[in-house]
This record gives sequence, C-alpha cells and structure tokens, in this order.
Amino acid sequence: MSKTLLIIGFVWPEPKSSAAGSRMMQLIEVFQSEEYHITFASPCAKSDNAFNLESIGVSQVSIELNNSSFDVFIKKLNPNVALFDRFMMEEQFGWRVEQACPNAVRILDTEDLQCLRGAREFALKQNREMTKQDLLGDLAKREIAAILRCDLSLIISDYEMDLLLN
Repeated sequence: MSKTLLIIGFVWPEPKSSAAGSRMMQLIEVFQSEEYHITFASPCAKSDNAFNLESIGVSQVSIELNNSSFDVFIKKLNPNVALFDRFMMEEQFGWRVEQACPNAVRILDTEDLQCLRGAREFALKQNREMTKQDLLGDLAKREIAAILRCDLSLIISDYEMDLLLN
C-alpha cells in the first residue's frame, strides 16, 4: 500500500538560514525513512534560499489561498497524512483537507507556539516580564483551536508542552 504525505508549508524550507527549515528537513527525512511519497505545497513565493526538494525526491507544488483549485489538487493527491507547518496553514487549508480526505491523519507542527512568541515579544516591547495574561489573547485561541482540530500536534519543547497542558 502506498503511503502519501502532504506537507502544507507556511514557507518553503530554508535549512541553511532558519531552524524551522532544518526542522522541516528532519521531518521529511523521518517520513521518507517510513517510505512515504511526499508532496510539499506552499502558498508562499520561493526565495533564492529555498531548498530544492525535488533533489531529494519530494514533489513541490505551489498552492493558492482561498482558491478552489486546492480542492481539486487535494482530492487527486488523496494523502494518508497531511502535515500543517504552523497553525495558520491549518486554519487556511485544514477544513479543505478534512472535507476532501476525511480519513487523512492531520498533524500540526507548531514549530514554536506562536502565541508564546507573541506574548514574549509583547512583554519585551513593554520592557517587562511576560505574564499569564499575555498568553490569553486571540492568537492563543486560534492556535489552540488548530491543535484541537488536528489528530496529532508536534510540540518542540517541554516548556511549551507544560504550558499547553496546564
């Protein structure tokens, strides 16, 4: 039985210029070791630093936000697994994946919790320590909703896992 993975990336992986790019390449490697056929799709324009995924046997597809062409694409691909790179990609495409491929396992790779990053940045700009209240905004609600809609979420740090659990 053929195993197919669709990765919907916020950006095209740039392993030489970002930790997120290196992590994405590690995830691709793990799925390849399990013999998945992988397609990486992104609505983002490719930069000169983007890794050529085709050089390692990963198909590359440009997709559009809010466009029914994605529905045709996802139905034809019919992946067993859909991995969303950051919650924003799950917000944009998760419902379309669920509608077209209801049996696909949906995985959210948080990269870093965006709500934690936002709360830390907000507190830093105000030259103070981050508080619990900083974490309770709309960004956190959106991110947690995406986590709850997926079958599995990849959380990078123990601190983030503890924050979500408590």
